[in-house]
Amino acid sequence: MSHNISAMSNTTPSIETSASEIAAITPAHKRALSYSTTIETLFNQVMNTGMPADRIIGQYFREHKKHGSKDRRVIRESLFGLFRWWGWLSQLETSHKHSTWFQQLSACAMLEQHPWHDVTGAWNDFADWPQTRADQTTLDNQATLKDKLAAYIALSAIESCQITQLLPQWFWQLCPVDSTEQYALVNAMTTRPPIWARAQTLSTAKLITSLKQAGVEAKTSGYFADAISLGHKSINLNEIEVYKQGHLEIQDLASQVIGQICQPNNHEKWWDACSGAGGKSLQLHSLMSQQSTKFSGNITASDIRHKPLEELRKRAKRAGFEHISVAPWKGEVLPVDANAFDGVLVDAPCSCTGTWRRNPDMRWLDDASAITDKPILQLAILRRSAAAVKSGGKLVYATCSLSPSENEQIVKDFLSVTSEFELEPVIHPFTGEQFDMLTIWPQQADSDGMFVAKMRRK
Repeated sequence: MSHNISAMSNTTPSIETSASEIAAITPAHKRALSYSTTIETLFNQVMNTGMPADRIIGQYFREHKKHGSKDRRVIRESLFGLFRWWGWLSQLETSHKHSTWFQQLSACAMLEQHPWHDVTGAWNDFADWPQTRADQTTLDNQATLKDKLAAYIALSAIESCQITQLLPQWFWQLCPVDSTEQYALVNAMTTRPPIWARAQTLSTAKLITSLKQAGVEAKTSGYFADAISLGHKSINLNEIEVYKQGHLEIQDLASQVIGQICQPNNHEKWWDACSGAGGKSLQLHSLMSQQSTKFSGNITASDIRHKPLEELRKRAKRAGFEHISVAPWKGEVLPVDANAFDGVLVDAPCSCTGTWRRNPDMRWLDDASAITDKPILQLAILRRSAAAVKSGGKLVYATCSLSPSENEQIVKDFLSVTSEFELEPVIHPFTGEQFDMLTIWPQQADSDGMFVAKMRRK
């Protein structure tokens, strides 16, 4: 396999090195070489199969239980770091395949500021950097994205690197971003958001106390009374009692915006038309149950996939939520009664560009068709689902996309073919501004990206 790497090409980048070319003398060198071989294998597997990196690395760790917690952290964070900075790293190329690969690992470790210095030091040795350049590339904990760009250019001597290259060119074409916001967006996309959670059946204060006693970093969001940040460290949720008991659910802060915009009342009937595993169905139930002990409403969740609906059943049972039922989509026939719901939420299938912070591999696995292939389906689902809204009821359209063609344009196209619905203004929960339609950007509150529009049937 040739060593052909091109960040912006349509070909799949691939890396191949030969361990026999590396002289691993010290124990640190041997560990570093072992890590690099594993990371290289996983990287190529992601790129060659197009499967999500978290799925591939999860399968790898299930099959290789020999790895301790440090091994897992080095492998996982190095792999995701490569994807995070691939727009720059892919421009590196030397006359030797192994030098290119180790330069990419070394530069990635610098940009990510990885703390396993014995391993990164060995990667530096293998990278064979010119000494004069290697000496110029130290970053402190306060380093900005501009600092990192300067350090990377000093190390790599690739002066053509630009901040916008950390996202693919087609993204900028299909997700227009004001030039004044491009830096902030890329800065967010190159950092990991915290793990966001939601208080479900206990008060936020009690949950935070319990989480801190369990050694989990936890604090309130300042935006929603039930939102909790769990910090950036990996957490084994199955060891957290409040999670096992259903008092806590994991849900990104941007995703929580959707339920807040829905504003469900506890006597209303809601239909979550594209529920997946039911994160927003659970949120709707939680918001409704917080209003009164007399819960007279209900939520119906639908999806074309049965496995996510089974997961929703488990999550609802864990939380003790008895007012959620499921109704699978079967073909194009509406799985619920028409004109029957006070509120319908359509969280439509989309390109998921708003989740690229958590899934940096997807920005290099996907191409423009991830966006351009969706609008026809999105509009069809919205038009079909709207039939379930009763007179005076709410219709909420949402995606985790940052592209207007999947967001504003779908709503405009829908309203152009029906006179039964009208837009309702929504308030941006992080800025207080009023909008006809709302895009939550990752840089605004350290979250994913989401879109939401709220309509009402006349």
